[in-house]
Amino acid sequence: MSPLASGPQGPTTLRPLLTTVLDALTAGAATRDGPLPAGGPTEVAARLREALGDPLPDHGDEDALRTLVQALAAGAADPADPLCTAHLHCPPLAVATAADLAASVLNPSLDSWDQAPAASELEALVTRALAAEVYGETDQARSAGDALVTTGGTESNQLALLLAREHHGHTQLVCAENAHHSLRRATWLLGLPEPVTVPAPAGTMDPAALGEALTALQGPRGSLLVAATAGTTDAGLIDPLPDIAALCEAHGARLHIDAAYGGGLLFSARHRSKLDGLARAHTVTLDLHKLGWQPIAAGLLAVRDRHDLAPLGHHADYLNADDDTEAGLPDLLGRSLRTTRRPDILKIAVTLKTLGRTGLGALVDRVCERAAEFAELIDRHPRFELHDRPTISTVLFRPTDATDDTVAAVRRTLLTEGRAVLGRARLDDRLWLKATLLNPHTGADDLAALLKLVEGHTPR
Repeated sequence: MSPLASGPQGPTTLRPLLTTVLDALTAGAATRDGPLPAGGPTEVAARLREALGDPLPDHGDEDALRTLVQALAAGAADPADPLCTAHLHCPPLAVATAADLAASVLNPSLDSWDQAPAASELEALVTRALAAEVYGETDQARSAGDALVTTGGTESNQLALLLAREHHGHTQLVCAENAHHSLRRATWLLGLPEPVTVPAPAGTMDPAALGEALTALQGPRGSLLVAATAGTTDAGLIDPLPDIAALCEAHGARLHIDAAYGGGLLFSARHRSKLDGLARAHTVTLDLHKLGWQPIAAGLLAVRDRHDLAPLGHHADYLNADDDTEAGLPDLLGRSLRTTRRPDILKIAVTLKTLGRTGLGALVDRVCERAAEFAELIDRHPRFELHDRPTISTVLFRPTDATDDTVAAVRRTLLTEGRAVLGRARLDDRLWLKATLLNPHTGADDLAALLKLVEGHTPR
């Protein structure tokens, strides 16, 4: 009979398996020997199919754990590699990953207290502390604000629109051209009108255009929802939040700020001021699997007034019977649209407690410094053009005088060879290479090596 991970024998059972996993990870990474497996999709898929064989054989294979972990590691994009910089895909902290293992072993489900007694209390305490981090440290904020754990920015943004709709009925979303695609998708999922889009001429929302749009719409108070962005996915830019908040207040519009990327700046004394105006939003999206170095998933939706969460209340007698609730058992169904929910809060709590605000802030400062250094290196290089100095940790650049086709081809070649993982972004009607630096261990030599690789693959 297969042993279990939990219970009295769990640690004894897991210990040798962890050794197997760690050895397989090491072997797989050695096989890959770079930030990405070489060969492109066809070759990577073929190697994986060979390792997997029959996905559901008649008889099991005791070596499957080693085989498949090694195959996955060999075919992975490694976010800890300094040359893997394409996306908002961070290398997770070891302590957070270890906590995530404990969550998997204990396997609580946060849909009723009797499945997650300690985890439900931990979530309540930590989410309120994070809401206070967004909305301020006053006693009033601590008692008024709250946050929900989500799977990431897409779920958080959808919840923000749902709460706005439930509070005000008809809701018209107003966002800029730079808004995350999940907001537009959420309007479709929720049956809301097409968003009103205002210009973002320099990559950020134009307050004057927003003011004109709000004046023209003139809906009932609260029926307009403005979504601003603190950390765009293309260039890491931050909308002028104080100006946007003032316009929303003047027009009686609700404000949501998607700070999935930029929210991590809250931990940095040096960079926190870039988020001035954040606390004036009704709802805020955060993603700690970006500038928080958590294993996926670690999203949050913070709300300024916890009473705004009331529409999420839901009754299922077997999970939150009235007499149980009246007897003091916490009702967890209003904490998410999901029912079964793993305790993602554990890894977040362990990280916050282990590093503290100062430790997390130091990591944020480091990646922002590396991005500034990389931008300076590009700006001094005669064969490259820098789009702009980074606001957070994203740098856009391109070979001087290259066509968009050349920029795209250089990126794909580096991907296919497994040499470097760069993203792409279209701004100012041109295609740019995108480096999002989230590895605090990246050094100056790594940045120089990345630039040299791009230069070497660019036709003269």
